[in-house]
Amino acid sequence: MPKSKRARVVHTSVVQKKPSKERSASLFSAIQEAADAYQHIFVFSVENMRNNYLKDVRQHFSEDGRLFFGKTKVMAKALGTAPEDEHAPGLAKLSKHLSGSVGLLCTNRDPKEVLEYFRDYVEVDFARAGMPASRTFTVPAGVVYSRGGEIPVEDDVPLPHSLEVTVRKWGMPTKLEKGKVTLDADHTIAEEGQEMSSHQTALLKLFGVTMAEFRVKVLAYWSASSQEVTDVEPEVDGMEEG
Repeated sequence: MPKSKRARVVHTSVVQKKPSKERSASLFSAIQEAADAYQHIFVFSVENMRNNYLKDVRQHFSEDGRLFFGKTKVMAKALGTAPEDEHAPGLAKLSKHLSGSVGLLCTNRDPKEVLEYFRDYVEVDFARAGMPASRTFTVPAGVVYSRGGEIPVEDDVPLPHSLEVTVRKWGMPTKLEKGKVTLDADHTIAEEGQEMSSHQTALLKLFGVTMAEFRVKVLAYWSASSQEVTDVEPEVDGMEEG
């Protein structure tokens, strides 16, 4: 059957992405422009990446800074990887930190203020499959409650009976007794340090248990005034290593 020659409807919500080379060139140019406009450039790493929290960080620095999170090779090339191709004196020393889940923050804010902000910034969220459990979580025997024993029974409500089939499918040996979801014995959903499956993380989310922390750690920063890069030492037990 011949193809219809009628005009096809293209919804305005469908937007074509820029070609990869064009996006890279745009990122490259934007970083170099920001490097010229701001006094400090920070390299930061992200733990348990969540776009909504990174958006909050971007908004926090929107008035006097720019945040970049893209291809590390492009970011490194924009700054320079060696003294002969660095965009500004000293910037090449940042390139060794540009690997993994990292980004750049260009700002005029004092480094002490930026470091304190990130040191205090943490958001908790639900774990994703493949993550190790940060603690052991066990649902006690008997009637299963919506928070799985995390709060006193008098402050909780029984898990809806309609969810019994779902939690059993996810690995909990539950059954219905008089319309209530029950367990014959304690059931451990996650063990501290053990990698979790999608069924385990789904159960944790159902019971409202958060095990992921979104954190941003500054690895190093460059200052235009000194043309030097300062490495930021990791903290141990709340104290900086000396």
